[in-house]
Amino acid sequence: MRTAQATLVALAFALPAPGAWAGGHAKPASSSAQATGTRGAPFQFSVVGHIWGNGGGNNGGNGASSSANTGGGDESALRRILADASAANPAFVIATGVKAGAEPCSDKLYAQRRQLFNEVDAPLIVSLAGDDWTECLNSAGRSNAIERLNRLRELLYADSQSLGSRRLTLTRQSGTAKFRSYAENAHWEYGNVLFATINLPAKNNHFRPEAGRNSEYEDRLVANRAWLHRLFTLAEHRKLDGLVLFSDGDVGLQAEKSFSLLSGFLPKQDGYAEPRRQISNLAEQYKGTVLLVDTQGTGNEPAINWHGKVGHLSLAADWAEVRVAPGAATLFVVKGGNADAAPQ
Repeated sequence: MRTAQATLVALAFALPAPGAWAGGHAKPASSSAQATGTRGAPFQFSVVGHIWGNGGGNNGGNGASSSANTGGGDESALRRILADASAANPAFVIATGVKAGAEPCSDKLYAQRRQLFNEVDAPLIVSLAGDDWTECLNSAGRSNAIERLNRLRELLYADSQSLGSRRLTLTRQSGTAKFRSYAENAHWEYGNVLFATINLPAKNNHFRPEAGRNSEYEDRLVANRAWLHRLFTLAEHRKLDGLVLFSDGDVGLQAEKSFSLLSGFLPKQDGYAEPRRQISNLAEQYKGTVLLVDTQGTGNEPAINWHGKVGHLSLAADWAEVRVAPGAATLFVVKGGNADAAPQ
């Protein structure tokens, strides 16, 4: 039994060999450093929501737009938000999503946004949103989601570096041979806190009830299961103060704790059921503080809702600044980009 446990721990912490990152080798950056920070020292990070790109309609893949593709994102607004979010000298910036729902799913737009992200004066990590790929269509009007997701992986996650004019070194799940496709799932440590992205898109985690076998959903479910286990094992092993998970979709962890009749309001197939159960179980065992951050909020002022040691920040504002205070009564405190909001 001890041998088996030791093997699991060793696998959880195994680092990929040089050159194992999906898509090639790291490109030189203007400034690149391992994300560590100083243990015990306060710091802040910024999270950019997805409201800047609020727009409806389906999207044509490879630049082919459907008739519903009108309106959409405002790049000037995104540029302003990124400038504001990086102005306070954050340790890093999280950008949730690459494009608005009604913008085209084209290589040109993806590359344009990558260039914009690289101009940000802070390390920037992209957490994929469902709008980036789940509703993309090809020129024949059929789903092009999987091809577009793979293209985003090639363009945004080609190596172990973040984006931005200053870089952070990340550990990607794609460094593990079994999950070499999942480069969007990344983690890094800063100031005795573990941060991680996980691909859980809005709109029911891309579960397609009409699709028969949901191959993309089911395969990603397996990868995310292994990823969550790895993250909590790492945070526990290193005795870190906290773990922060960034995703597009809200897994509904706190709603489940608050409403005993939740099952009556869920879709027939709840695409978040498994990650919700796993996060709940792992968070209960973990000695540190857990913060879940998504972009499905509806209020104007961001606030962290706490249930015990698990916090939930559902962002609807343009961006929010989260301050981390090791040793304080509350590890994470949020300050909105447009207005202050007191944590509970």
